[in-house]
Amino acid sequence: MTDRESGDPPPGGEFGGAGEPPRDGSDPAPGGMPPGEFREWGHRMVDWVAGYLEDVGSYPVLAGVEPGRVRGRLAAEAPVRGEPMESLFRDFQSVVLPGITHWNHPAFFAYFAVSGSGPGILGELLTAALNVNAMVWKASPAATELEQLTLDWLRGFVGLPPGFNGTINDTASISTFHALAAARERGLPEARVRGLAGAPPGRVYATAETHSSILKAVHALGLGRDGLRPVATGPEREMDPVALTRAVEEDVAAGFRPLAVVATIGTTSVTAVDPAGAIADVAAAHGLWLHIDAAYAGPAAALPGMQGHFRGWERADSIVINPHKWLFTPIDCSALYVRDPGALHAAFSLTPAYLETGEEGVVHHMDQGLALGRRFRALKLWFVMRYFGQEGLRAILQHHIELARLLAGLVDAAPGWERWRPSPFSLVVLRHSPPGVPAPERDAANLAIMNRVNAAGTAFVSHTEIDGEVWLRFAIGNVHTMEAHVRGAWRALQEAAGPTRNGATEDVM
Repeated sequence: MTDRESGDPPPGGEFGGAGEPPRDGSDPAPGGMPPGEFREWGHRMVDWVAGYLEDVGSYPVLAGVEPGRVRGRLAAEAPVRGEPMESLFRDFQSVVLPGITHWNHPAFFAYFAVSGSGPGILGELLTAALNVNAMVWKASPAATELEQLTLDWLRGFVGLPPGFNGTINDTASISTFHALAAARERGLPEARVRGLAGAPPGRVYATAETHSSILKAVHALGLGRDGLRPVATGPEREMDPVALTRAVEEDVAAGFRPLAVVATIGTTSVTAVDPAGAIADVAAAHGLWLHIDAAYAGPAAALPGMQGHFRGWERADSIVINPHKWLFTPIDCSALYVRDPGALHAAFSLTPAYLETGEEGVVHHMDQGLALGRRFRALKLWFVMRYFGQEGLRAILQHHIELARLLAGLVDAAPGWERWRPSPFSLVVLRHSPPGVPAPERDAANLAIMNRVNAAGTAFVSHTEIDGEVWLRFAIGNVHTMEAHVRGAWRALQEAAGPTRNGATEDVM
C-alpha cells in the first residue's frame, strides 16, 4: 500500500518521506512539493494550530511591534533558490507571529470579533486544497450548490422567509456595493448603456450611524458623495422614518431620483437598531430599494428574545449578514440575500463566449456580483453550521449576550463610569466619566485608559465618538470568550483609570 493510500505519514527525514530528499529548489514535484514533505509539514502545522487555539489567551492581544519592524527583519527580495520549510516556519514564528494582533484571543473586544472556530479552520484548509473557482456552475458544481444550500440553512436559522436567495461575498462592503448596484440598475435604467451622464442624479438614504462602506459604495457607483443623504435619527440613534419621508419628498421636488435606503440593525458605534418595518413602509410608498445591514447583529435573529429587533426586515430587498463576524467562520464570508436575484443579474451579468455553458436551470454566481473568480467560501460555513448545529450556535450567541449584560451591570454599578444605553446585543459602549470633568479632558483620559489597557496586552478595546465625545467600545463575540475574560478586561479598564480611593475610582484627569 502506498503512503497516499494508507493515509499514514511515511517514514523519512526532516523534510520529506522515504525516497524524498529535501527539495533543493530545482527538482519538480507534484503540487510543487513532494507528497511526503507536504504530509509531514501538514501534520506539524495542524498540530501547531491546535496548540495555538488551545493557548491563544497567553499571547498579548495587540501586536507590540513598531511600524516597519516585521518588514525590516525579512529579506528585501524573494530568494533565488527555494528555501526549506523549516526556515519558513522559523521566520513565521520569530518574525511574523510577534506582529500579529490576535483576533482569536478571548480578550479581543475591539471592533467586532472575527474569531475562527476549529471546524471553520478545517473547512478553510480543505477549501485551499481544492482551490476551485466557483464562477460558473460547471467550474465546480459542488461549490455552487453547497453555497445555495448553506445559505438556505443560514436563512432558515435567522428566520428569513424562503423568498430570499443568497450569495457569498468576501465582506459586507462588497455585499452592500452589489445591493446598491442592483438598486441603481432598477432606479436608473437609463444609465445602463450611456452611463450616469444622461441620467438624473440619484440618491441613497442612510443615517450618520451607518457604516462607512455605504458612502464608499455610493461614491464608487458614480453617484458622488452628495449621492448619500443623511437622515436624522431619534434619541437612540435609530433612523427617523418621518425624517426619511421628508428627505425623499424634498429630493423629488429638487429633481433627484431616490434609489435606495440603507437601514442598519446593529450599527458599528453603538449597535443602534433602525425600525425596519416603518422604513419598509416609506420604501414601498416611494419605490425605494431597501437594503438592511445586519452584518454584525444578523445571527442574533436566531434567538427568540432578539427577534423584536428584526421585525420588518423580511420586507427588505436585500440583507447582508457576515458569518465571519458573529458566527465563528474564518474571515472572509459575507452572505448577501436578495429578494429578486434577477436584479443582481441585470446589474452584473456579462457572459463572453468562453464562459458560455449548456446547462439549463443552474446558477452561475459570476452573474450575481462584480467578481468572476470566486472562492469556495461555503465549505467552511457548512462545516461550522453542521458541527455546532442550530442549538449549539444559539447557545454561544446567547452566552455572549449574557456576558454583555453582565458587563453592563458592572459598569452601571461603578462610580465614575457610565454606559451608553441601550446595549441590545453584545456590544457595551462605556466611558470613565467622573462628575465635573470638562469634555476635552474626559476624552483624553478615556483614550489614555484605552491605550494603557491595549499596550499591556491583556485585552484589546477600541473607541468611537458620540456627539463628538470619546466612548470606549467593548464588543463581545469571540467564540473563545468566557466570563473570566470579560471581568479581567473590565478590571484592567478600572485599574488603567487610576487607583481607587474610598471604593471609587480616582480620576486620571
